[in-house]
Amino acid sequence: MDLGLKDKVAVITGGSVGIGLAVAEGLAREGAHIVMVARDKERLTEAASKLAASFGVRCLPVAADVATSEGIESIVRETEAAFGGADILINNAGTGSNETIMEASDEKWQFYWDLHVMAAIRLARGLVPGMKKRGGGAIIHNASICAAQPLWYEPIYNVTKAALMMFSKTLSTEVIKDNIRVNCVNPGLILTPDWIKTAKQLTSESGGDWEAYLQGVADEHAPIKRFGSPEELANFFVFLCSDKASYSVGSSYFVDGGMLKTL
Repeated sequence: MDLGLKDKVAVITGGSVGIGLAVAEGLAREGAHIVMVARDKERLTEAASKLAASFGVRCLPVAADVATSEGIESIVRETEAAFGGADILINNAGTGSNETIMEASDEKWQFYWDLHVMAAIRLARGLVPGMKKRGGGAIIHNASICAAQPLWYEPIYNVTKAALMMFSKTLSTEVIKDNIRVNCVNPGLILTPDWIKTAKQLTSESGGDWEAYLQGVADEHAPIKRFGSPEELANFFVFLCSDKASYSVGSSYFVDGGMLKTL
């Protein structure tokens, strides 16, 4: 199936590992050129080089901290210099948290607000004008099932991801007139390197069976009884970026193996 993505330009934050890297690979496989954004310059450069060699597309590595206005400015500037703008924006950069509301500092709340919400707002302001000139585009926000079904141990993550989902909905109504489609994806359990790292840490003093630990998490939360792979989730992102999803506007999609307990 031709998804109409050949020679499109996609900006992907958190693009050097996990979900972001899988989405980058999925789009590159369809012939899209990639602006890959991450903080770790060495890992980013290596991932971008492999992607370009594997799929024969251009892949621009941009080392930047999306939680800062300076980082966003560099992403916009380098994207415009290399490609004249972008057709696709994947707001993927983010991380989990662990705190209580009573004990979390203002600084921690602000950090996650800047990372999960302000990064998306600033990138929209920076890239939407160019998308409009190019005839339209697609923006996808990677939020979380926790935006609607919170986990008790990460209240800041829950709140900021819920805000990102609302921002996605609100932005969609503002830019659809410019042929820019905005949607949100709320993943459930996706087997990223962060999950594996956490599982290994938690089981290091009890035998180290991290795989059994993760299976227990899946058994507890997901009716499908397993984690999804980053590639499975990436397939959905790639579809939403394509012309085949032309009537998908302002929606939030749960890709969670049945984890969501409400309608």
